Amino acid sequence: MNQDQIEGVATDLTGKVKESFGKATGDTQTEGAGAADQLSGKVQKTIGDTKEAVARNAAPLADKARKFANDRPWTAAALVGVVGVAILNTLRGKKA
Repeated sequence: MNQDQIEGVATDLTGKVKESFGKATGDTQTEGAGAADQLSGKVQKTIGDTKEAVARNAAPLADKARKFANDRPWTAAALVGVVGVAILNTLRGKKA
């Protein structure tokens, strides 16, 4: 678990406690704050889940790119150069 997932779960649980306390005491403001905390916690946990998925799926691609660069350094350098020129031309408004 990453930090966003942990904090998201904690915020969600805090929100549930606040909402329950608000319902029990009839305090609609605390109840609403608890519901908002739950939503915030769920969003933060989803962000953490997304980060984990990206990290898990990007690692094999990075390994393949690293292997390609090690196996074919001149081809990799040429490819990086072509992509760099294309990006510079795009930023300057020229067509490649």
